[in-house]
Amino acid sequence: MKLRLDDITAEAKETSFAEPESEINRILGQGPVREYRVEGPIAVSVSYYRAGTDLFFRGEIQARTAAVCARCAEEFDASAAGPFRFVLAPKAIGPANEKNLKVDDLEFSLYDGDEIDLSPLVREQIMLSLPTRPLCHEDCRGLCPQCGINLNREMCGCREVRLDSRLAALRMLKVSRP
Repeated sequence: MKLRLDDITAEAKETSFAEPESEINRILGQGPVREYRVEGPIAVSVSYYRAGTDLFFRGEIQARTAAVCARCAEEFDASAAGPFRFVLAPKAIGPANEKNLKVDDLEFSLYDGDEIDLSPLVREQIMLSLPTRPLCHEDCRGLCPQCGINLNREMCGCREVRLDSRLAALRMLKVSRP
């Protein structure tokens, strides 16, 4: 979704649109967060206005996602949703040194040209709304480390090996043999 700068005025306007999922899925497939896949268009509602040369955006995103549980490796349905807000300033007057950004600056970005493309900003918000570690449910028991059975569905017959915590330092030693 692109907005022309001339259409953004001091009077707040609202719009809703559906952002296609193809680009975010391509990014998710290549990046470090491969456990997620967006299942359909991302619903976006946004309110925006201008104050001088700064542009203010506030809205909400909502998407259906499928994820692979980090403990049991089962696929499950999840959702990515949440509010967002950001401020865009012209690149010409933006901060010269982006290395010294503060936490408050995370909602701040720069624009250039006579159009604002909301698609990269929506993709960024979806990425930020995804949990860093997907779990099918909070008390997921995961897989048996010996036989690989999903412990959420059945118990395995493996004997649990309990190691004495006082001997933990010995496991770190490397022994060289002659």
